[in-house]
Amino acid sequence: MNKKTKILGIAGSLRKNSYNKTLLQTASTLVPNDAILHIFDIEGIPVFNQDMETRPPQKVKEFKTKIREADAILIATPEYNYSIPGTLKNAIDWASRPPHDNAFNQKSVAIMGASTGRLGTARAQYHLRQCFVFLNMFPINKPEVMVDHADAKIDDSGNLNDPKTKQLIAELIANLVEWTKKLKQ
Repeated sequence: MNKKTKILGIAGSLRKNSYNKTLLQTASTLVPNDAILHIFDIEGIPVFNQDMETRPPQKVKEFKTKIREADAILIATPEYNYSIPGTLKNAIDWASRPPHDNAFNQKSVAIMGASTGRLGTARAQYHLRQCFVFLNMFPINKPEVMVDHADAKIDDSGNLNDPKTKQLIAELIANLVEWTKKLKQ
């Protein structure tokens, strides 16, 4: 029996009722049978301080361990000021430092994002892809899951009620699993 592909989900938002946390929760119900998705909450990761990079706080150690245990990464990010949120960039900085201890090195990765705007995190996702170059990660390209007008697609109880978005998330995860397997051959 083949082992399941382990995916680590990370939301770039700290907000309790985050649309992007909802995307990850939805993704956890759409994972193919040959994969498993664990979600890591980046809340509590302190502001990066290079003076501490060789002796990181416990939350950072836990984060890096979870990244290393995963075969693939799934990031759900909002867009703030045309880019990725500072909390997400901060978590990425901790997990990739010091340079010889980059937990993201050679991981496959997929991105999705939700916002109330009409571009649905397009610019944030492109900035995140730029980070992947330095991190030496292997992003999946299609489908692009950029959920616009999330406030109309996610109800007050945190349920994604848009079938097209669910279909895109399922396709993204299936492609991520397939891509991860190809990279491990």
